[in-house]
Amino acid sequence: LQCFAIMALNFAASIGKKAKEDLPITNVQVEGLVVAQIVKHCKELEPNFVTGQLLGLDIGSTLEITYAFPFPTKLEDGEAEEDDGSSFQLEMMRCLREVNVDNNTVGWYQSTFVGSYQTLEIVETFMSYQESIKRCVCVVYDPQGAAQGAFGLKVLKLKEKFLQLFKEGKCNATTLNQEGVTSKDIFVELPITVNNSSLVSAMFQVLETDQRADRRQTDRLAFVETDLLERNLEFMMDSVDEYHGKIYQVSQYHRMSARHELQHQQWLQKRRQENAARRAAGDDPLTEEDPNYAPLTEPSRMESFLIANQTTNFSEKVAVAGGQTLQKLGVMESLY
Repeated sequence: LQCFAIMALNFAASIGKKAKEDLPITNVQVEGLVVAQIVKHCKELEPNFVTGQLLGLDIGSTLEITYAFPFPTKLEDGEAEEDDGSSFQLEMMRCLREVNVDNNTVGWYQSTFVGSYQTLEIVETFMSYQESIKRCVCVVYDPQGAAQGAFGLKVLKLKEKFLQLFKEGKCNATTLNQEGVTSKDIFVELPITVNNSSLVSAMFQVLETDQRADRRQTDRLAFVETDLLERNLEFMMDSVDEYHGKIYQVSQYHRMSARHELQHQQWLQKRRQENAARRAAGDDPLTEEDPNYAPLTEPSRMESFLIANQTTNFSEKVAVAGGQTLQKLGVMESLY
């Protein structure tokens, strides 16, 4: 009976594990402490790029993030080496396990500057995490966006279809067109829910007071900072220039590929004529395989897709900022 019970438990565990892997993540629940830790770390070292580890629980379709800790900042004199960073992570995980804090890695967080997070580095980091953690996410925090009243946090993960193509190295134009993958099929933004404990909620209720509107609250009618709008426009123009550079590389590839193929066809036609003459003379024909011929490698569309997404992101920010300014102008006009 004990043997049958063990077999039944193993079977149930395997079924549960398979069902868990097949069930996609539809929601991410973040503790308020984690939000405070991320915001504090990013703002203290702003405008430097920072990153850290996310810990939590993977429960069904909901990914719970219950704790976070920062990675060591790499100094200019090279004091913080990669080995030191790995040992720091292991030591932190051991200490958290000793105090009964969730020490299961569920992803990482990183800061961004004006929403410029869709880069090749984040895709490669996802691939590195996917080797050991199938259901991992990345939390991106934008301090500049948060200063303008936005939430500032985004939870990202790679789409499965693009993940498989990138893993197999099939990010060329031919494969992507056949699979119907566009620049919008790289990342998926998951809904995020901030959860607070009962004690924290009670504390917020005590601290909350009824205040009348005063002059300080009129800052909400202030126009969007011109510096932020200018930066978004500059980044958008830089992205457009980079995209044109990628288009030029693709056009160069097609021209060189056509020239390369023409030279190969000319060599093949000449070799066939030689073989026809040799057959007429009773000699053995020569091989028709050109030893110097090798098809050119098609450039990856990965970076162009990411640049297109970045350009769209910057243009949307400019549109939102312009719309908010027009709304505030309308409100001010009605007041005065």
